[in-house]
Amino acid sequence: MYKVEGYWNVVPKIKNVYFPVRGKFAVALEDGRQIVMPISAFPSIKKVPVVERKNWYLTAGGVTWDSCPEVIHIEQLLGNFDNYRHS
Repeated sequence: MYKVEGYWNVVPKIKNVYFPVRGKFAVALEDGRQIVMPISAFPSIKKVPVVERKNWYLTAGGVTWDSCPEVIHIEQLLGNFDNYRHS
């Protein structure tokens, strides 16, 4: 049976958030993908104290921290709002 390559019909869901090296923010998705971005692209995360960054949690279709005023949504990570916006 033929199987479509790639992630065409996969709804991306956040599994883990971590900071692999200074200046980088990473997200592991449930489907096995990992996205690594510069933290400078997320000024609200940059303001989260380093000691608190491990204390993230999922809420309203995204990820946040107690001291973060924003929820970072999957479409902000993947960069294509029309294809990845949450419902």
